[in-house]
Amino acid sequence: MTQHEQPGLSRRRILTGAGAGMAAGSALLAGCAQADDGKTARTWDVEADIVVVGGGAAGCTAAVIAADRGARVVLLEASPMLGGTTRKSGGVAWVPNHPLLSELGLTDPKPDAMRYMCRYAFPNDYNADHPTLGLDERSYKLLEAFYDNGAPMVDKMKALGAVEFGLFTVGTDKKPSPDYADHLPENKVPVGRALAPKDENGETLAGTVGHGGRITDACETWLTSRGAPILTGHRATKLVLEEGRVIGLEARTGERTVTIGARKGVIFATGGFAHNTDLLQLHQTMLYGSCAVPQSQGDFIGMAASAGAVPGTLSTAWYTQVVLDQALENRVMGVGVFFVPSDSMVLVNKYGHRVVNEKRNYNDRTKVHYVYDPVNADYPNQLLFMLFDHRALDAYGGNYPLPENPDAASYLIKGDSLDQLAENIAARLQSLAGRTGGVTLARDFLARTRQTIDRFNRYARDGRDPDFDRGLHGYDREWQGYFSILRPGSKARTGGMPNPTMYPFQDKGPYYAIILAPGALDTSGGPLTNEKGQVLAMGNQPIPGLYGAGNCVASPTRGAYFGAGGTIGPAMTYAYIAAMHATDGGKEG
Repeated sequence: MTQHEQPGLSRRRILTGAGAGMAAGSALLAGCAQADDGKTARTWDVEADIVVVGGGAAGCTAAVIAADRGARVVLLEASPMLGGTTRKSGGVAWVPNHPLLSELGLTDPKPDAMRYMCRYAFPNDYNADHPTLGLDERSYKLLEAFYDNGAPMVDKMKALGAVEFGLFTVGTDKKPSPDYADHLPENKVPVGRALAPKDENGETLAGTVGHGGRITDACETWLTSRGAPILTGHRATKLVLEEGRVIGLEARTGERTVTIGARKGVIFATGGFAHNTDLLQLHQTMLYGSCAVPQSQGDFIGMAASAGAVPGTLSTAWYTQVVLDQALENRVMGVGVFFVPSDSMVLVNKYGHRVVNEKRNYNDRTKVHYVYDPVNADYPNQLLFMLFDHRALDAYGGNYPLPENPDAASYLIKGDSLDQLAENIAARLQSLAGRTGGVTLARDFLARTRQTIDRFNRYARDGRDPDFDRGLHGYDREWQGYFSILRPGSKARTGGMPNPTMYPFQDKGPYYAIILAPGALDTSGGPLTNEKGQVLAMGNQPIPGLYGAGNCVASPTRGAYFGAGGTIGPAMTYAYIAAMHATDGGKEG
């Protein structure tokens, strides 16, 4: 039975927005009711126990858990269908101590996992000898709650028949994926914590772009089969409070405003503000494009503030490099440069210097763009130039951003020699100067780039990168095989070098360049929450009836992307926590 054939609500009935959405909620129409004190109670268009806002992985998880616990649930989504940014993702979820680790003969004790998470998320505060590892109490409890509830969330979603996960593997030999900081001494389980959703046949998906839709589609099927209303085309606009408690919200659908009451709680999971240029201008530095869906406008920030919420940092994001030319055409990116493919390739700045291990994970690698030069008062790495030779293009074309068809990729810069390539890069920068703050190459860019490539070639032959340790750790090597797949029909020579991530540049051209800029999967800042998913007011006091999970709130993992699925795993876990607490009536303790 497909989800279109499920009893009750179907996607066909809910996709049309206002009309179908209100029809779906007709069973919950409240009308005027008489309160116990004799006063006339508030009238709602729709009323439920739990109102969930946002139809990505977090929102769908919250709705499923709340409905399973006997709550009457309404799920709102601003776009015409569920999924949000999750639908564009690989659907991978990083979860510590998950139940499938036993298949690998591994255990993930809490003290070890906490040391890894605290060390990675708070390197400037971390203290192994401190009771809370150097963190303030709220931050420590957030990570502790993630550890304590991640595995139960995975188990519960499977037991309900909503979403089942398998081990996420990489490479042709299907090895469990390594964490993004697999080499840190605090990480005692450097592989295996990442999970990927299983399809309807029980096969674990590969975690490629688009597989995230399996999570939200499976949850939608589960919810509709149980008659839980899903109101697509409904954008939350205003919280409704009564004596300091959130009791519902207003939402806009078409030209109509509807009111939706929440007897027990409102759980927001609406994503970040990656496409709200006003908020980006205020809180972010250089975010040229994002993989988030256009609906990522940061709506919850203003609504939560109106309820007295305290904002956490708004300057954080889940970073990824993006192709500058494409981002300037449309900041809503289909995909980011998650892993820089190829082996005969370097990233250099405007001075011709390598500034980063090109094989590190996208979130950490992108942060190098934000290095500030206090002498010249600029960002020397604002734009980076991905340089590679023709062998690399022949061998790995089709592994984004290396184009399969070079003639169809307008962002690709070509030069028959390094001299000509430098000239053509400079010309491209000149054409884009009005949108980059006038970034230009240094006068000695060509000479420095020649030196950089010569040094890299020596490193490739020796197998050791003393500058940035490229290829030294498991992460670099394992993901090289996942994102640098040999192009079918290629006659390029590969292998034969001691380090699989490095290969010398050819002595003769043509050579190529792609301009990379800082971007994001989405932002990761918003109101503060506690370990129960409650949104906090001044003094860390919870706002009754208001919860948040995912990218619309300040990240419980701060800026750390622990491994593949480092956004979805915490988002689903905190949605689970919020739903559990809200359905218990928001009781403390």
